Amino acid sequence: MNEVRRVYLDMVGCRLNQSELESFARQFRAAGYTLVETPEGADWVVINTCTVTAAADADSRAKARQAHRAGAKQIVLTGCWATLHPSEAQTLPGVTRIIPNDQKESLVEQLTELYDLEPLEREPLPGSRHRTRAFIKVQDGCDNHCTFCITRLARGRSRSRPIPDVLADIRAALGEDKGASDGTAFAREIVLSGVHLGSWGQDFTPPLHLRHLVQAILQECEVPRLRLSSLEPWDLDERFFRLWENPRLCRHLHLPLQSGCAETLRRMARKTTPQEYARLIETARSLIPDVAITTDIIVGFPGEDANEFAQSLAFIEQMVFAGGHVFAFSARPGTAAARLSAQVPPALRKQRSQQVRKILAASAHAYRRNFLGRTVRVLWETAQRNESQGWHMSGLSDNYLRVQAVSAQPLTNQISEVSLTTLMGEKMSGILLS
Repeated sequence: MNEVRRVYLDMVGCRLNQSELESFARQFRAAGYTLVETPEGADWVVINTCTVTAAADADSRAKARQAHRAGAKQIVLTGCWATLHPSEAQTLPGVTRIIPNDQKESLVEQLTELYDLEPLEREPLPGSRHRTRAFIKVQDGCDNHCTFCITRLARGRSRSRPIPDVLADIRAALGEDKGASDGTAFAREIVLSGVHLGSWGQDFTPPLHLRHLVQAILQECEVPRLRLSSLEPWDLDERFFRLWENPRLCRHLHLPLQSGCAETLRRMARKTTPQEYARLIETARSLIPDVAITTDIIVGFPGEDANEFAQSLAFIEQMVFAGGHVFAFSARPGTAAARLSAQVPPALRKQRSQQVRKILAASAHAYRRNFLGRTVRVLWETAQRNESQGWHMSGLSDNYLRVQAVSAQPLTNQISEVSLTTLMGEKMSGILLS
């Protein structure tokens, strides 16, 4: 057996990176390694990097430097930034190995030099990555050609995981194969993730749709809550939204818009228009009561003049999103958008970001306010002891409301009904009903 025994896992970026980190954790444990909570003194530090923006690049480099300063013996970088910039990654202090995305599936095998690893009971990642939900990777890569996106270059073509493989991962995450009864040791929520999640199944013969995977999971697994990560709007239709007749599907859809201006979307090579997007939102809301629809917006895309930004701003306000992420355009080398003329000055990008964030904050507040006096089911993530009041609980509803309540006992990783009484900024508080 290799002398390396202690492994620290870290990441920058999306839910797909999180799901890959959880897969690494299972494989390292099966190989006899111990996962530790901090990089201090770790024999291996594995960092799953990201390159979606310049800030993600910087964060990826910073993670490696922090691990080196903490005394990590060997640092391994994988993920999108390390894949696209291997020479730069190799120069970082303490980095001994770069494993590109196309070799990521065998990362643990390469590092441990072991094969045919024995299955191991799923456990949460230690420390800050102890989760009540499990991120399951069902798809990788992307065949779209959005002009701003570097991820397609880093991840390659779209590939779907077969249904039996996905079901096996979910059963392990839920502890179904261990005969668990109370569920406290295992995930209570499954999150499906992918680079282009909505394209799942299109590379099969015959092709399948993501709804077929969702139906299989709901039929074959006793998952209390099933959540979907980001979905491109052109992959969805009324048949897909009718899946939410099953109450175990979380009423939260993250549908990236990127811009509310048709001309800007055309330069982005997005496969939708504001009118098509609006019709999709209307269909989703008609079939999924109280659904939270969140989005991604890019401001300052090359050529976005005052008129285009005004159109985008008005459309974003019209959609009344339950929240969203705003990104000032970051030119990624190798993308078509980096070569476009009429680049927007950084100061103007920052100003426009603030304007969009203000609108999204107002619509998110209005969405949360609508639930005052109503009852929601909350999956508790954390519990903090208060000697005079009991336990302060914090968790998420299925439609992504951050909820707090006080309990006589810790309820971490359990689902409870809560009557919502108070709105406090981005959080809500309530009273436990059970």
